[in-house]
Amino acid sequence: MRRNPIELAAVATAAVPGLTPTAVSSAPDDPADFDSALLLDTEGKRWRVRSPRHAEASARLETEFLVLRAFTPGIRAELPFLMPTVAGTVRQGTLSTFVYSHLSGATRSVEELSSGPAALAREIGTALAAVHDLPRSLVSNADLPSYTPNEFRQRRLNELDQAATTGKIPPLLLRRWEHALEDVSLWRFNPSVVHGDLHEDNILVDGDRVTAVTGWTDLRIGDPADDMAWLVASNDQDFVDTVLAQYSDSRRDVPDSHLLRRAALSAEFALAQYLVKGLAADDLDMVYEAESMLAALADDVAEHGGQPISVEPLPQPAQPAVSVVPAATVQPAVTAQPAATAQPAVTVQPIGPDAPRSAAERLTSGAAVAAVHVTPIPRDEVPDGEATDGEATDGEIPGHEGPRDVVPAAGQNDAAGAAPKTDQSGAADAPARTAPAENEEAPAEVRRPEHARTLAAGAHAIPRKPSAADDTSTTALTVVPAKGSS
Repeated sequence: MRRNPIELAAVATAAVPGLTPTAVSSAPDDPADFDSALLLDTEGKRWRVRSPRHAEASARLETEFLVLRAFTPGIRAELPFLMPTVAGTVRQGTLSTFVYSHLSGATRSVEELSSGPAALAREIGTALAAVHDLPRSLVSNADLPSYTPNEFRQRRLNELDQAATTGKIPPLLLRRWEHALEDVSLWRFNPSVVHGDLHEDNILVDGDRVTAVTGWTDLRIGDPADDMAWLVASNDQDFVDTVLAQYSDSRRDVPDSHLLRRAALSAEFALAQYLVKGLAADDLDMVYEAESMLAALADDVAEHGGQPISVEPLPQPAQPAVSVVPAATVQPAVTAQPAATAQPAVTVQPIGPDAPRSAAERLTSGAAVAAVHVTPIPRDEVPDGEATDGEATDGEIPGHEGPRDVVPAAGQNDAAGAAPKTDQSGAADAPARTAPAENEEAPAEVRRPEHARTLAAGAHAIPRKPSAADDTSTTALTVVPAKGSS
């Protein structure tokens, strides 16, 4: 539950004996973790109260208490700003509330800081450099976390995986952050002491001077870019450049060239951390606020590209193998021909009174035309053993026993001396064969009936040269003397 400033003032009187508040007001702080208030006592002194909202925040305050005790008077004297001092604590259940002695100065928004004088920007740069130049033994002696660059990168990757499991992070941001975290060249830096929770609410300003730095709950050794994340949120590039220039001049070690890239990544990723924290606390307001900010960030990155957070550019999504072209410009793979010029694979000629006829049909002009016309095969083209209309098909003459030697054609004589049958080339008939040679036409006895009909139908469509059987001139007739004539 949240505690209002009046309740916090009552808790402060229990933590600091003799404290009598005369005025109280709320103080800026992280609303997800702490309730805070500023007090004014009867002697005109100011105090600050921080009360944790959950066990994790209480542990952070207890860690800060140990950190502040580690800052010896000698270390404090070298800092360009003041640090808080714990005046008292009170434990309520599992949570501990801390009261701090008042520090001069006031907090300002990022916009107010960036619009201030250049001297204030340089003061901020000097304060940042002083924090990062603190002795590393300060952290190790207090048994606080310490990370190498690769360990810190892996920690961020683990946090990214945790955030992705919520299903509430826009895919564009997940891909963008993962690419930056896998860019190894981005994570080559010298670790230093890091404040860990530095932002405008923890910097007290008086005029153009930084008077104090508060909120030492996350002190560690890690990436100095984390303390720069709040700076990149400023839209004033001149302010950022002035702070960074003063910071670089004040540091004992030269900052790496990718400091601001990692700072921008840390600023964006803080929204995912805020979402996870809201889900863990079952705070629907926090979750809704985090989702809204993540959606706004994703839209900004999609439209404007966002701030650069990696050295290597983000690969673009793979293009489809087949490009989609607007319908107006689509060119067909095969150009369709107009129906009038299209040629069918098989031409079908109608059979009727006006249909073209073969030479054999013209011999019987005036006769009825059958639905399916079969062109008669001339006698001299019928192979041995194939039957014609009215003949037996078993190789015998009807009414006569024994094999059929010769079946005379109409108008021909079987007398000796008749000329042998010849083909169109004039060569004599060859002996009968049992199997056709390669690329030769099969004998008629192995042809299918429909194959014959196909050939007949094709005669109407495919022109051919007339054979001797089609010739009706007198030169094609063979004169044979009749038997017994002189």
